[in-house]
Amino acid sequence: MSDGRLSVFKTYKLYVGGKFPRSESGRVYEVTDSKGKWLANAPQSSRKDARDAVVAARKAFGGWSGATAYNRGQILYRVAEMLEGRREQFVREVADAEGLSKSKAAAVVDAAVDRWVWYAGWTDKIGQVVGGANPVAGPFFNLSTPEPTGVVAVLAPQESSFLGLVSVVAPVIATGNTAVVIASAEAPLPALSLGEVLATSDLPGGVVNILSGRTAELAAPLASHQDVNAIDLTGADAALAKELEIAAADNLKRVSRPQAVDGDDWSADPGTHRLTAFLETKTVWHPTGALGASGSSY
Repeated sequence: MSDGRLSVFKTYKLYVGGKFPRSESGRVYEVTDSKGKWLANAPQSSRKDARDAVVAARKAFGGWSGATAYNRGQILYRVAEMLEGRREQFVREVADAEGLSKSKAAAVVDAAVDRWVWYAGWTDKIGQVVGGANPVAGPFFNLSTPEPTGVVAVLAPQESSFLGLVSVVAPVIATGNTAVVIASAEAPLPALSLGEVLATSDLPGGVVNILSGRTAELAAPLASHQDVNAIDLTGADAALAKELEIAAADNLKRVSRPQAVDGDDWSADPGTHRLTAFLETKTVWHPTGALGASGSSY
């Protein structure tokens, strides 16, 4: 029996610069579940939205890259906390988006929460893995340390709309980069809801910007954008990836090519390769001072 209430449908918006704008173009497109049932109207981002997202990501880069690795880890862990608190919502959205049973969708959401915790733990440790002191012939300290690349455009996986998304976004920001993310074209709703979680997780506005719409339409201006430093092509098919890689060469972007995920199983141990994909190595020489008669210094 109906209680006479009107249904309150969720309005999905983009997440750009810490705010929730509609697409600049005013366009939307219908999102349906695996059986063709209407779920929502998602914003269809324009090239202008993509450029606005890059501006927001660049503005946020200085503060985010300058934060301590420990602080970034705290914030990533906070994302996991907030996501855990909205678990039921995401289970429902992932089940609808990917045509999964409630139990399988719950496993996906739990894995996504765990993935945030995994990368939160790595923020202040990856420097010890890929950096260090180098032995040199001479009275010098020679130290190599990893530094973030800058603004990274991320094409999220098309099939794994949530766990895959988290798996490509979390390592980018864990190492101090900022991100412009193109969500799965057919299943963008979990990604757009993630923006609401990020907004309440102490993550500075602009560190992650989430766009929905046609992947190729949005990726083209990002690949050729002079203020984008790197691009992750995970969500691109072979033809689009080749086209974007050529465009990215114009300003020598760092490019991460699409990598096969075993059986599309994003729950496997992620390792550290995505953490190091968008890091640069800075090497510093420093004199140790004059050596004494005994050959020692300091």
